[in-house]
Order: sequence, then structure tokens, then C-alpha cells
Amino acid sequence: MTLPARRSATYADIEALPEHLVGEILNGELVVTPRPGPRHLNAASTLGGLLVPPFGLGDRGPGGWWIFDETEVHAGEHVVVPDLAGWRRERLPSLPNEAYFGTPPDWLCEVLSPSTSKIDKVVKRPIYAELGVSYLWLVDPIEQTLEVSVLEAGRWVLLATHGADATVRAVPFDAVELDLRSLWGKAGAGD
Repeated sequence: MTLPARRSATYADIEALPEHLVGEILNGELVVTPRPGPRHLNAASTLGGLLVPPFGLGDRGPGGWWIFDETEVHAGEHVVVPDLAGWRRERLPSLPNEAYFGTPPDWLCEVLSPSTSKIDKVVKRPIYAELGVSYLWLVDPIEQTLEVSVLEAGRWVLLATHGADATVRAVPFDAVELDLRSLWGKAGAGD
């Protein structure tokens, strides 16, 4: 007896999902997760708010980046939706006309949630290496940590793990200091 061949997921599968779910195609399979919760949203929104002025706009920083949240990146059989993604403008001089990016980012950040942590670490991290993303940050708002990794010879190398109350300079955005307390919604951040 022969089993029927499993069909690869298509973008139509993502479009058919209810709006309260996030769909991605990872290694040809549809992966569906719930929309992020408040801690996740705070960490992602705050980090974007800290990075866009100096790197996206050149306000008290070097500029030269496009930085977006929850963008769709289409690459081969994959459709990924990282929490934050950044492209050096020298690699992506203008924004695409499509509702997605076909050029893999230079930097990605995944904010870990109980429902997505395993997917982000086990499934998506190797895909990001395969796509040639240079830098990967994993932010955990529950554990209050930031892991910074760089891609070397196709493998992720952990450069640093920063804790809750640290003020850090993390590649590729090491031109400015980031007060991590603000990612966790701690009172007094930025004092």
C-alpha cells in the first residue's frame, strides 16, 4: 500500500487563515501560531523603537538600515515572519513593490513566547542560516535575556547572552547602547 504524497503548503494556505493567527511556510510545511501576547509585543515594539531612530533614520546614529516588524520574507520554499528584520540599505537600496521581501535580511530578531520558542530555535534558526542572515537576536521577555549570534561558515556562533538589567552594545547595532530594562517594561528604564 502506498501512502499519498504530502502536499507542500502554498501561500493560499496562509491567506485562508483567520486574522488572529500567523502563518508561515517552513521547510514546505504550514506552521500556524497565535498572535503575540503583551510581553512579546512590548519587547518587539520597544526594540524597534530603540533601533529605528539611530539606524533607520540616522537620528543620533549611523543610519543605513531598513528595520521593520513582522515582515514577510519569501525565500525558496520558505515564507517566514520574523518579529523584527533589518536590511542594510547598501544591499536593499529601495523597498520592494510587493507586500513581502524577496531579499533575505541582514539581521533578524525573534521574540520568544511559550507558543513559538521551539519553532524559533529549532526550525527557524537553521532556515535563517540557510538564507545567509548575518545576525540573529533572540529576545526572551519572560527570562529577560538577549542572545546575540553571528553566522560564521553557515553556523550560528553565540557571541553573548545579556541579562535583565544590562545596558549593551550588540552587533550589528553596537554604535548605540541599548538599555534592556525597557524591553521588559521595567519602571525606571531610560533613567
